[in-house]
Amino acid sequence: MTREVMEYDVLVVGGGPAGLAGAIRLKQLAVEQGREVNVCVIEKGSEIGAHILSGAVMDPIALNELWPAWKEDGAPLNQPVTADRFMFLTETGSFTVPNFALPANFQNHGNYVVSLGNVCRWLGTRAEELGVEIYPGFAGAEVLYDDAGRVSGVATGDMGVGRDGTQTESYQQGMELHAKYTFFAEGCRGHLGKQLMEKYRLRDGVDPQTYGIGMKELWEIDPARHVPGLVVHTAGWPLDRSTYGGSYLYHMENNLVSVGYVVGLAYENPYLSPYEEFQRYKLHPDIRKTFEGGKRIAYGARAIAAGGLQSLCKLTFPGGVLIGDDAGFLNASRIKGSHAAIKTGILAAEAAFAALAAQRSHDELTAYPEAFRASWLHAELHKARNFKQWMSKGLVTGTLMVGLEQKLLGGNVPWTLKHTHADHECLKPAAGFKPIPYPKPDGKITFDRLASVFISNTNHEENQPIHLTLRDASVPVAVNLARYAGPEARYCPAGVYEYVKNDDDSDRLQINAQNCVHCKTCDIKDPTQNINWVVPEGGGGPNYPGM
Repeated sequence: MTREVMEYDVLVVGGGPAGLAGAIRLKQLAVEQGREVNVCVIEKGSEIGAHILSGAVMDPIALNELWPAWKEDGAPLNQPVTADRFMFLTETGSFTVPNFALPANFQNHGNYVVSLGNVCRWLGTRAEELGVEIYPGFAGAEVLYDDAGRVSGVATGDMGVGRDGTQTESYQQGMELHAKYTFFAEGCRGHLGKQLMEKYRLRDGVDPQTYGIGMKELWEIDPARHVPGLVVHTAGWPLDRSTYGGSYLYHMENNLVSVGYVVGLAYENPYLSPYEEFQRYKLHPDIRKTFEGGKRIAYGARAIAAGGLQSLCKLTFPGGVLIGDDAGFLNASRIKGSHAAIKTGILAAEAAFAALAAQRSHDELTAYPEAFRASWLHAELHKARNFKQWMSKGLVTGTLMVGLEQKLLGGNVPWTLKHTHADHECLKPAAGFKPIPYPKPDGKITFDRLASVFISNTNHEENQPIHLTLRDASVPVAVNLARYAGPEARYCPAGVYEYVKNDDDSDRLQINAQNCVHCKTCDIKDPTQNINWVVPEGGGGPNYPGM
């Protein structure tokens, strides 16, 4: 069957801050210069913001450039940061670092505690007002290429395909969206971005990307415990000193608190469960008091790319670009990426607009990486380039060296550290470790995975093909279970993977794809790289309210 085709000047795959910023900037330039530019954004979530998950403390520096009147026009940056607190936790106590000793990357004066999902909803409305066509519920499932091997657009996924691959009565064929330039803004470990990196060898000559899994809950707490604008970060317990990770606790407006935990996916112990570490963290005596008498109202999880400048891939290829966290733009030392995403969207848009004005198409937008290298974003990431590398050497060494680089030397150091291993290469055999005894959830402060998935509003059409695909169905039992004690059941924060017994008492991996919150951890951490995450039907997955 021939698919329906729609033609655009620029197609944006992903309705997050990077993609929406790029679409907005293109339309702004068109208005300023009296030109017509057709821009389309497709988003796999059921609405703009449905799949957006971030802490988030937002630096408005890039938003000031994109939309200077954001405050007057009602952008949901309502709660300025009023105080910073950084704590080192032990199992029973804590030590708060004096504010004068905090490096600049942990100081948030001038920033805002936000729901990034709501910020994206606001950006989406601004984009539509400018004439951007936005289609939520449409997943970019396939990159399209022309005869010369250049990207010419994407095809959206078919709807109504049964679990067995046959067409059901609700079948609807996907569309081909053609564009002179395509922006890939899928977020961390983008499904299509990963393919593009391989096809065009975009990772040649750069360090392996390294990731963290971030889990977040939104709570409505006792007003007596609420301190609007308070930003708290912790390191230390419950993780051991050799495992990278830490927490955030942000007091928003209206008695809301967002709490989250990040675990670096380069951890070695296959018995470690990032989700259980998060739940255990909330039991710390200096943390749980925030939540006592409160109500948990949302949960989600998402991988973040934390490798920094050395792990950034090449940003351009014939016919398109990677922007935002699809390329790896995140400042791990500041625990911030939304300002970087917006800035890269702006830079890519300006490069594409100039190319369109010159009657070009489907070539490489080399002006985009050139503009990035000349920008404040590159300078910021360059100063922070060694953060994750130092912290990967352990809490004590990392803290001392990050303090030296960031506090005393302002990031201006002559050395550059390297990442040498991908995260999936770091997991070690279970024989060298003991299972970790995690406390049972109490249903008040701590919760099990299924209860958490329930409040993420995650849903997938049950009869569709499983989007968590295995390259070799024998590997999970023969390798992952036998050698690593089945780590899938622990690193997944949504209960997607579990090992069950067959009737003959043999083991098999059961994949509960309905639970998937699209965090991409399995695609990253699977030690054999046997799991390949592909997009499900558009509109599936979580529906995050105010996350």
